This record gives sequence, C-alpha cells and structure tokens, in this order.
Amino acid sequence: MSEKGETIIRFDDVSFEHSARKPILDDVSFSVRRGSKIAFMGQNGAGKSTLFQLVMGMLTPQNGVIHLASHLSIGIARQVIPRDQLDLTLRAFFEGCFNKKVYDIDPRIDTVLEVVHLHAPKDKIIKDFSGGQQARLLLASALIQDPDILLLDEPTNNLDGEGITRLTQYLIDYKKTIIVISHDSNFLNAFTQGVLYLDIFTRKIEQYAGDYRDVVREISARIEKERKKNAQYEKHIQEKKDKANFFANKGGRMRILAKRMRESAAEAEEAKVDVRREDKTIRKFTIGVKEHHIGEILNIKSLSIMEDHKVVLRTANISLIKNRHLLLMGPNGIGKSTLLEHLAHGTQAGAIISNGVRVGYYRQDFSTLNFDETVFQTLERVMDKIDEQFMRSIAAGFLITGDLMYTKVGDLSEGQKGLVSFAQLVLLKPNLLLLDEPTNHINFRHLPIIAKALDQYEGAMVLVSHVPEFVKKIRIDETLDLLKLKPIKP
Repeated sequence: MSEKGETIIRFDDVSFEHSARKPILDDVSFSVRRGSKIAFMGQNGAGKSTLFQLVMGMLTPQNGVIHLASHLSIGIARQVIPRDQLDLTLRAFFEGCFNKKVYDIDPRIDTVLEVVHLHAPKDKIIKDFSGGQQARLLLASALIQDPDILLLDEPTNNLDGEGITRLTQYLIDYKKTIIVISHDSNFLNAFTQGVLYLDIFTRKIEQYAGDYRDVVREISARIEKERKKNAQYEKHIQEKKDKANFFANKGGRMRILAKRMRESAAEAEEAKVDVRREDKTIRKFTIGVKEHHIGEILNIKSLSIMEDHKVVLRTANISLIKNRHLLLMGPNGIGKSTLLEHLAHGTQAGAIISNGVRVGYYRQDFSTLNFDETVFQTLERVMDKIDEQFMRSIAAGFLITGDLMYTKVGDLSEGQKGLVSFAQLVLLKPNLLLLDEPTNHINFRHLPIIAKALDQYEGAMVLVSHVPEFVKKIRIDETLDLLKLKPIKP
C-alpha cells in the first residue's frame, strides 16, 4: 500500500541535452514526494517541457538515473490533439484516454468539462471545436484519468477567469501528486507548496519549500546578499591595488609590501562569489507602422458566431481607423479566434479590410509560423529590405541570439515561438494588428513590456485576451461583446 509522503520521483545526477549545442540538464538531483503539489519554474526555453518528457519516459537521459515508484499512472496534457483523433466524437476522444472500457464515462466527462469551463454535446466531432476549446479538451483528457502524477503545462492559457477559478479549486482538492508549469503566479500560489526552479544558466534544478512568492523573496534576498558581499570584496581589492601601486613606486623593501598587497587583492578576487543570474527580460520595444493608412482600416457590418453549437449571423457596427484599439469579448467557444482568422485571411463575410492595409496576425497556436523554417528565415521573410544587422538587433531584444537564430521554429519552446512572433510584428510594421491571446506561454516578466508596446501602438488593433490584468495596461478605445450582438433581421 502506498503512503503519502514517500518519494515517487527521484532524479539522481541526471544530465540531458537535445544536442551538443542545446544542453538542458547538468547533473541534476531532486525528489518529489507523493501527494505534493509542485510548481516548476524557469525561463522560456530552459527545458521545462523536456523534464516532463523525461518523467514520462519519452526521453532518456545521457547520464544519471530517473527513479519512479512502481505502478504509477501519469497523466499529461499534451500540446496538440493528434490528427488521427480529430474525427472522433467527444465521447470517443475521452474513451481513448483509458486502456480499458470505462462504463461510467459520461459523468466523468461532465465533471472534467465543468472544471475546464466547456460545455458541448458528447457526439460533437473534435475537429469542430475551436483551437482554444481543443486546448481545454487536452487539459480535460489529463484530468479525467485521475492519475497518480498529474503533469500540467501552462493549464490556464486557454481558460477565462471562471475557468481558472474552477481549475484552481479542482487542484486544491486533488489528493495526488501535481507538477505544474505556469507563468501565472497567482494561480500557482493558490495550491502549490514547493517549487522546482530550472536555472537556464547553470542547467541545475533548485528545490524550494513554499509557494512562488516565498521563492522569489528567498532568491531576491540571496542575490542582494551576494552583491553586498562582492561589493565589500571589490572595495578591499581596489584598496590593496592602490596601495600596491603606491608602494611599488617607492622601491626597496616597499616592493615586498606591494607584492603582499597584490596577493591579498588576488585572494579577495578569488573569494568573490558568482552572483546568481536571474531570468533575462525582453527589451522595451515598439511596433511601428510603415505607412499610416489614410481613412478607414477595418469595417465590420456583420459577423458569424457560435450559438448552441451552430453558426449564426449577427449584425455589427465597427469602423477602425489608425490609433484605434478594439477589445473583442465573449465566452469561450463563441468564435473570437475564428473571427480573427477570417479577418486575417479576408474571408469574413460582412467585414472589409481596406486596400493597402498591412495586417499583422498573432495567433495563439503559432500556426502562422512555418515550423520547418529557421528563426532567421522566419524573421527575414517579413522584411521589405533585408538588413541582417537590424534584424539581429530586434531579435536580440526578444532574447533570440546565437544558435537560436538557426534553430527551426518547431524546435523552440512555446514561449520562444511567442517571442519570435512579436519580433516578426516589429519587423513587419503593420497597419492593423490582430492579436489572439498574446499572453499564452509568455513569461510573466515580459508581459508589462508587451502591454506597453501594444498600449502605444499607433495603428488599428483588435485584441482577444482572457487576462484582465494585461488588458488593463493597454489603451482600449472600443469594446465589442459578441454575446450582445443582435440577430440580422430577415
């Protein structure tokens, strides 16, 4: 019989690298106890998702051993629904989460759909759900298994406020082990009791007790202590160097004293500690407009929404000119992402984007990016005139440097794909910005800088976001609530 508190995951001196140029873990050791609820933190691209794959046995370490308790069931919310499952019904999709027949599957489905705040008939086909709804189904597919270890990778990305509240309560009540990757500190603080922190610079995992705020305070105090200690050493070093130079010029026995002073300075130099380096933050940036469009940029007279799982037409009265920001609102599944996609491709009946308007489209699943291209090719493609030095400067501001420029987009972390998308927008200089959940997967340290750039954007903008704290920092001139639109009169 298993006991709460026993070690069920243990990494002993584990090292892993995707390639010689992409090391992830270096002699890492840590343990996770049964029933614990752990936040897994680290910078975008540090390798957090890789650790989940190591726990699942999908990857094998180059060195070290990973110990798992026997007879463990592990559930993970995958990134995308496999193509061969897109034609399944909702019920069949969830039945496929189990190795054997589950006779009470319907009430289980109802329970997990309630948690992720999604309501749909069980005979609905998976491919008919929106991208955001499919992401919720992936989360629900992990929850419905009720596994011994629940691995969650950014589970709040596609949830609105009510959905996050329900998921949080579910995880508070969950009696088994949870490891969650998230950049939402409020969400993490509600239920986690420990932190695993993957340091991108040392490639070590540091283990802390307490919630994320406790860890931030502890790390900040440690950095400050290290800096003060080094400042004292530096003062001592400079004093000894100055005295050494003074005595060396005196000649004779003073030179022996000067030598001792230099030796004392060298000892102090060796005693200096390596100050812990914190996650880098992206540089402040501006999304410019190549040429301001005169007059109307976007006009929407009517649009399609989803109501009771059916497409219906609604009347609208939207006219955007330069420097006008529109917030698109509505419950999940009503069709916000679909509307942005139709606008981006010019396929929305009842909507017109004026000729000559340059459109920048940020899609939450990053499917506008070519995953087979390198980052270099992806950025170069949107530039009118190739200026490699300028392109590299912009990319560096988004922490895209060195070998990352020649990495295939598909090999980047989700957070890095988001930063590449923003770098694209800066290089593109669009008249119209269409932004679909631009906070998904992005490190919370970057969000205030991104919000400032959007707030100052001088073109027309349509924004979809479920993060009120982010939206509050952006100038919004008009709001369109799809739920309140009137039917088109026959």
